[in-house]
Amino acid sequence: MTINVNDYPQLRQLCWNRPGHAVVDGETALALYERNWRFVDRDAITPREQELLDHLAAEYGNGRLMIG
Repeated sequence: MTINVNDYPQLRQLCWNRPGHAVVDGETALALYERNWRFVDRDAITPREQELLDHLAAEYGNGRLMIG
């Protein structure tokens, strides 16, 4: 699975140091969310981005987001 970070506002914020046209794989996206969750504006997560999070957790995270 490849993900265009510009399609997901919170992921785009987490990829601030990557080119504007960055694409990441699913495992990398999940790792970025989990490692940097403290920077995610949970109130600003769009329904589409929530669907992505749910999919990433199911596919790569054994059904769980490891955020803390």
